[in-house]
Amino acid sequence: MSDATEHLVKSFDNDLKRLRDMLIEMGGIVESQVASAAEAIMNRDSAAAIRAVEEDPKVDALERDVEQFVIRMLALRQPMAGDLRRVVAALKITGDLERIGDYAANVAKRSIVLGQYTLPYSLSGLAHMAHLVQDQLKSIIDAFGSNDTAKAVEVWRADRVVDDIYNALFRELITYMMEDPRNITPCTHLLFIAKNLERIGDHTTNVAETVYYAVEGEAIPDVRPKGDHSAYTVVRPKD
Repeated sequence: MSDATEHLVKSFDNDLKRLRDMLIEMGGIVESQVASAAEAIMNRDSAAAIRAVEEDPKVDALERDVEQFVIRMLALRQPMAGDLRRVVAALKITGDLERIGDYAANVAKRSIVLGQYTLPYSLSGLAHMAHLVQDQLKSIIDAFGSNDTAKAVEVWRADRVVDDIYNALFRELITYMMEDPRNITPCTHLLFIAKNLERIGDHTTNVAETVYYAVEGEAIPDVRPKGDHSAYTVVRPKD
């Protein structure tokens, strides 16, 4: 290998490392957003909610930085095969992370509104769901940093549990709304919060699929796991 070629290879490796570091930084901020949003709901902590919302512009800025860096890499380096997969995967992952940040900010905003209401029921199911998506997000960011496809598959499979919790929460909240019209407004906010958490789980699953493809060069060899669809059925009041 000539000195010029060796220099090009080393320079490209440095670019890949910088790209990975940018995504890990972005993932860390988004993970913090999700944690703050969960804290805002469970502890009625408006300061935590504000932290989650205020982090969003940083995530958006990092997304733009990654996009510009990827375009530069594609134009100047013209990567092929596995290198091309990693660069394109980074672009897809940054889009999913940005959406997760948006959902976390939405959860935080609704938690502030929810603080105005006295809730006559436990939020333990919602807390469990929030902790699950937070743990999955942390795991997939770790998996991305270490190219750990086994951990990526583990996160991918765990999405079914999040879906099942969401469906159970949906049915429970609809029941509360039917029992007492005063529950309609707070339960509506809780439904949106639960849906946002479920979407965070979906985007985390997208990242898991992308990490697996970037490393292995093929899709995860299985059908995407989804929970039951009973949340979409009509719940009828008892006679």
